Amino acid sequence: MRSVHRIRLTFTLLGALALSGCLDDDGGSGDDTSTGQVNFNGFNGLSYQTASQSGTTNAAGEFRYYPGETLTFRVGDLPLVSGVPARRYVNLLEFFEATRTELQTPMVDDEGLSTHTLTEQQVLENTTLMNLSRFLMLLNWSQNVAEGEGVDIRDRMIAQLNAALPDLTAPIDFSVSESEFTATDPMSPANQLLAAICFYPEDDELCEDPPTQEEIDNAPPRPENDEDRDPDIEYSEDLQAKKDRIENAVRTMEDIDSEDAQTYLTRELKAISTTVANRYFLDEDVASHPATDTALKQVAVRKIGGGLSLAELEAISTRPQDVQINSADWQSGDVEYFVAGPSGGESELLLSFRPEDTYRWVRKQLRVIIR
Repeated sequence: MRSVHRIRLTFTLLGALALSGCLDDDGGSGDDTSTGQVNFNGFNGLSYQTASQSGTTNAAGEFRYYPGETLTFRVGDLPLVSGVPARRYVNLLEFFEATRTELQTPMVDDEGLSTHTLTEQQVLENTTLMNLSRFLMLLNWSQNVAEGEGVDIRDRMIAQLNAALPDLTAPIDFSVSESEFTATDPMSPANQLLAAICFYPEDDELCEDPPTQEEIDNAPPRPENDEDRDPDIEYSEDLQAKKDRIENAVRTMEDIDSEDAQTYLTRELKAISTTVANRYFLDEDVASHPATDTALKQVAVRKIGGGLSLAELEAISTRPQDVQINSADWQSGDVEYFVAGPSGGESELLLSFRPEDTYRWVRKQLRVIIR
C-alpha cells in the first residue's frame, strides 16, 4: 500500500480552477441564459462547460446554459462526463448516455400506469453510475451527505486533487467493475487519489505525512513512569499512534458503499420529482354528480403559470363499475369520463402524465362521488 499523503501536495491553483463564470449563491447573472441545477440539494464545485457557458457550480449546484446545449463536467482537472443535456434539473442518472436512454422507457406500476420511479430504481444498479456517485460523495467535505444537504467539493480539495492526478498509476475509469474501482491491494487510481487528499484544515496533524516505520523503530520507547517522560520527545508508541491516526483519517472507496449512494440518489430523485409535480394540478380535486347524469364530464391538467405542454397522458378509474374513462387527450391535458354506477358509489380517477421537458411522470387524482 502506498504511504498516506506520500504524494506531496503543493496547494497551488496553477490556473486549474480558472474556469470563469462561477455563479453567486442566488444564481443571478443578469443575462438571458437559463439556470440549471445538479441534483436538488445542490452540488458545489463541479466545473462545467457548454457551447457558450463555463463556470463552477455553486452551493445550490447551479449552472448556466442555453436550451439545446449539452454539458461537460469535471472536478478540477479530472474529467467526469460530457454530452449531458442541459435542463432545469440534472441528476447523476442522466450523466451517462446508457442510463439516460434507459430512463426514457417508463415501467408500469401495480395500477397499470406508467411511472419513472421504477425505472430509476433499476438504473441505480448501473455499476458506472455507482462508481461515479460513490467517488463524488467521498469528495464531500464532511464525507457523509446528510439528508437535506448537498455535496460540497471545496477549492482546497480540488487543489490537492489536481496536484495528485499526475502521480496516479493509471487514469480513473468509472466504467470498470466495482471490485477494480474500489481495490485496495494494489490501490485503485480512485483510492490513490483519495489517499492524497486531506479533508481537514491544512495545519491539522492529520494532514501530515505519517511517521515511517524506520522513524518509529528508531524512537526511544516510552518510560513506564509518567514522571520519567520528556514532553519534548516523541516516543515510539507516540509515533505509532500518530501513524495510526493519520492512516485511519484517509478515505477509501469502501467508506461509502453502493447502498449509501443509492439512498442519497433516491432522496435527490424524489425531491426533484416532487418539485416537478408541484407545478401541475387538476382544475378540480373532488367532483359530485347525480347517478342520473350520464353525460360526459371533463377534468383538465393545468400548470402553474400556464404553458401546459405534455408529451403523454394516461388515465384510469379505480372503480370502472361506478365511473368510466371515455378519453384522454395529451395535447389539451383533458380527460373525459362519465358516471356508470348507482347513487352512493364513487371512484378515483388517476391521471399519469409526462411533461414534455422531462422523463418524469406526474400522478394526480380526482375523487368522483355519485349522489
